[in-house]
Amino acid sequence: MPEPRSSSTIPPLPVPRTAPPKTALGRWLYGGGSPGQAERGHTHPWYRVLWLTGVDYFSTLGYQPGIALLAAGALSPIATLFLVGMTLAGALPTYRRVAGYSYAGQGSIAMLENLLPGWAGKIMVLALLGFAGTDFVITMTLSAADAANHAIENPFVAPYVGHGQLALTLFFLFVLGLVFLRGFREAIGVASLVAIPYLILNLIVIGRGFVEIAFRPEVITNWRADLAVYGDWSRLALVAALVFPKLALGMSGFETGVAVMPVVQGSAGEDEDGETAPAGRISATRKLLTSAALIMSVMLILSSVVTTLLVPREAYAIGGPASGRAIAYLAHNLLGDVFGTVYDLSTILILWFAGASAMAGLLSLIPRYLPRFGMAPRWVAFRRPLVMVLVVIAFIVTIIFNASVEAQGAAYATGVLVLMLSAAVAVVLELWRERGRPRSIILCGFFVLVAVIFLFTLADNVVTRPDGVIIAGAFIFVVITASAFSRYLRSTELRVSEITFANPESAELWNGLIGKRVHLVPLRRASESARKRKTAELQEHYSIRGPMAFFHVNLVDNRSEFLSSLRLRIKREGHNYVITVDGAIAVANTIAYFSELIDPISIFLGLTRRNLMSQALRYFFWGEGETGLMVYAILLRYWEWTPEDDVRPLIFMMSE
Repeated sequence: MPEPRSSSTIPPLPVPRTAPPKTALGRWLYGGGSPGQAERGHTHPWYRVLWLTGVDYFSTLGYQPGIALLAAGALSPIATLFLVGMTLAGALPTYRRVAGYSYAGQGSIAMLENLLPGWAGKIMVLALLGFAGTDFVITMTLSAADAANHAIENPFVAPYVGHGQLALTLFFLFVLGLVFLRGFREAIGVASLVAIPYLILNLIVIGRGFVEIAFRPEVITNWRADLAVYGDWSRLALVAALVFPKLALGMSGFETGVAVMPVVQGSAGEDEDGETAPAGRISATRKLLTSAALIMSVMLILSSVVTTLLVPREAYAIGGPASGRAIAYLAHNLLGDVFGTVYDLSTILILWFAGASAMAGLLSLIPRYLPRFGMAPRWVAFRRPLVMVLVVIAFIVTIIFNASVEAQGAAYATGVLVLMLSAAVAVVLELWRERGRPRSIILCGFFVLVAVIFLFTLADNVVTRPDGVIIAGAFIFVVITASAFSRYLRSTELRVSEITFANPESAELWNGLIGKRVHLVPLRRASESARKRKTAELQEHYSIRGPMAFFHVNLVDNRSEFLSSLRLRIKREGHNYVITVDGAIAVANTIAYFSELIDPISIFLGLTRRNLMSQALRYFFWGEGETGLMVYAILLRYWEWTPEDDVRPLIFMMSE
């Protein structure tokens, strides 16, 4: 039987200090604090949090009908029915399951990380972060571009801004960056004030559109004539199904829906319980997701019918007055320019707020994963440098696409579909782990079908419009390259989060070790014969006074983690000590950490005399390698961070 784990712990070493910025600019950049996380205990009813999701999800009404017209033409309502069917029968059930598995707001990315441990899981997470970055960045750029499009098409604003959509889009992104540089705190109250009036205005325009259709029945006749070109209803359905992937960005918003779970109010008292799944919060989030999907489905169907029947083909073509703004076009033509201007202002506001929501999502998502992996540069922990980098990336993407709403649709859809596919795959894997229950097998088969449909939709989107995967590939390359470089730079940190004693005896012996009382002797082998040989060798070549502490490190199987929680076992062997450490992810870092804790008289480190390049790679990936040199390098770096408050131990390098 395993020995009981002692509750005694060793106080951790202080976090190494870094040099403060020397310039005024540096002090300003690092003085903005860390990116905000959801406040624990500060929750709201789900029907209020709904609008926080809605500013991202519902804002797609600003451009989705126009994109649907451009992609499907007269088939837009039928293709939209396929979109709604996939939303309610595919995306919604998937994310309702995700809410049950990942109730801390980490979404499908965290599920896959837990299901795929080790480097495979880390690489998967980095790739998904690249796609998530594509999703959120394109949300910012596409929303800003559509906001600019609504502005320059407005008859009252156009004389002042002309046709400079690119410049106006960059201005909107610049203002967004300024807001976050100053400090942005997403308010649920503001989200509802933005989203609710926007939906009401859309309903007014759509209602006026149906009145217009009632007085102009010829538009229905013309639409039927356009549909007759495709043949009977079976062929119409087939063609519409093939067009459906181009409308897939109309399913955006579900990942945001599970990301806001920490601020959803559950049952009384469950928010403080981290041991069990919060059933109340999960149930409330599922209500939020279902309500958002139903509202959006109704709005998409109604808007697709009205815009298809009333917007001329030349108007919704690229460059036309309804391009990317089909409902706004109807608002001006059916209800006048004054109402149309009110609609434009509401649209610009929700699109801007959708960009703010995406920025807040990135500021939460990036620091949540990369620092924990050891794959984040120091500036990721500070809001202002991260905001500036994200704004520059948004500028570059906007310039590449020339602020075109339609051109960015593929990149946006790619990010959305990859995240949805990853969610479906994560649910399938989770259900497969529960396959002992018959119901889980049936559900697993259903979600396999959902995953296949998402895969087909993604493949079609990539083949027909590869811009999205190219942009996502660039994001993934940047994320992985920066992460690897950061992990390399941080490889000489101590990398220990917690130390506990394996038994009471170890806790009692600890005080006899620390404070210049022992010589620290790390060994590769934990056998008694190895300790006897090393003792004879040290006594032959060195004049040692005092006991020796033989130190052996046992590594965990998963070396991809950056920080480790260690368990310490100590026993006496004559007048010497034997220290065994379990749970380490890197030998050299663990030895250096305990050296600083013990403060030994001297340290005797072995050298393998093997190829240094291969040893460096072994250290980087598996935590092994040329231990002696790495311990020395880690200690030197730590000593630069800490004051010279005592005598450093003597370090001896011994050839093995």
